[in-house]
Amino acid sequence: MKTLVGFITAILLSFSLVGAAMATPVDTYEFKSVDNQKRALELAHSLRCPQCQNQNLIDSNSPVAQDLRLEVYQMVDAGKGDDEIIEFMTSRYGEFVLYKPRMEAKTYILWLGPIALLLVGLVIGFIFVRQQRISNAVEQEISAEEQAELDKLLKRDDK
Repeated sequence: MKTLVGFITAILLSFSLVGAAMATPVDTYEFKSVDNQKRALELAHSLRCPQCQNQNLIDSNSPVAQDLRLEVYQMVDAGKGDDEIIEFMTSRYGEFVLYKPRMEAKTYILWLGPIALLLVGLVIGFIFVRQQRISNAVEQEISAEEQAELDKLLKRDDK
């Protein structure tokens, strides 16, 4: 019985190790320095996979992401600057590869749109509340005639 439990445990452990190994991409690129490795990894984290669309180059397992990671690693080791590498990637794949788009005329709507929507919502809310207060104030105002009639009715109910 103990051998059967041990055998099943070994099988489950091997499956979990194989699954974990397949879940994370393993890059065997050797960098010239630790600083280059850190810089390359930061760059690869900031670039989106063109095929997966919702993962960065590090998290993606697609062949395109693997190729682009290798390209980023090689460019960093070749001494290219971050701006050069980002410019290369955006010229090849478009602004889509950037998780944080640049502040340009064509991306103003991305940056300023949420603020504009918030301001419009606040203005609409302010106008709505103001109109409600005005309509409540108008409803509460009654003429002297109406007040006298109301007093007369209330006195009659007291008797």
